[in-house]
Amino acid sequence: MVRPIVKYPEPILQRPAAPVTEFDDELRALVDDMFESMYAAQGIGLAAPQIGVPKRVTVLDLSFQKNPEDKIVLINPEITFKEGKQYGEEGCLSLPDIHEKVSRAAVVKLRAQTLTGEWREYDGKELLARAFQHEIDHLDGILFIFRVSALKRDLIQRRIRKLQKTGEW
Repeated sequence: MVRPIVKYPEPILQRPAAPVTEFDDELRALVDDMFESMYAAQGIGLAAPQIGVPKRVTVLDLSFQKNPEDKIVLINPEITFKEGKQYGEEGCLSLPDIHEKVSRAAVVKLRAQTLTGEWREYDGKELLARAFQHEIDHLDGILFIFRVSALKRDLIQRRIRKLQKTGEW
């Protein structure tokens, strides 16, 4: 089922999500809904808070449905290692049509649970590293606009307020 994407400044996007403790059919249904919602919105990553669910779950598919084996589900993810720097443009389904350059680690390692609750290690470089960091930020209540300069963030927030007044946001 496709669920609506929550837009900034909804409070759920700025609060840390709760750890998942139940690995059941409800969680599997949530993950299925997240992939459907992400694909419907033309995204490559989605965190549960972005569909109004305050749980530490995120899904990614950098191939955008081209390679089913590229689908990644991260439950209760934790970054264990960061190295290097990359600077590149990011967008977000919760901030439609807004893109800014953000500095991130070039390489990350993380651990996360699978749908069955098993812990697994993941390595990410370049775009995958960026996507891991972006989605885990969502689970911590951080949006990419909080990683740009105060001036850029202020301009973005003004633009959003204008769009809200006209009903376009």
